[in-house]
Amino acid sequence: MPLKIMSLTDAAAERVREIMEDSETPVIGVRVGIKNAGCAGQAYTLDYVSEPIKGDDHVEDKGVHVYIEPKATLFLLGTVMDFEEDILKSGFTFRNPNQTGECGCGESVQLKPADLKALAEARAATAV
Repeated sequence: MPLKIMSLTDAAAERVREIMEDSETPVIGVRVGIKNAGCAGQAYTLDYVSEPIKGDDHVEDKGVHVYIEPKATLFLLGTVMDFEEDILKSGFTFRNPNQTGECGCGESVQLKPADLKALAEARAATAV
């Protein structure tokens, strides 16, 4: 079975649904990407989506729509998005098999591109 581009834990899906319900503007899902940032080189981005953006990869998991920026897909293949809470903080986290390192403060990461064959298989599986 091909690797999914991204998936969500139950906690992440539930938190996205809560945010969508509480939003004053229509939200249909989330958009995940990466940007150059921090001492390790890259950081994850997360935005709420009111309408799909042409060219984004799309995954539906646990009833939540996730859109992935095309330039980020190669770095996010196989990633699991989670939502974690503790006494001091809460937020979305990413378990990414393409992550090779992170900075000491946890604000940025080092990512390597995924295998292109695995990416093609994942895109073909989501197109079915």
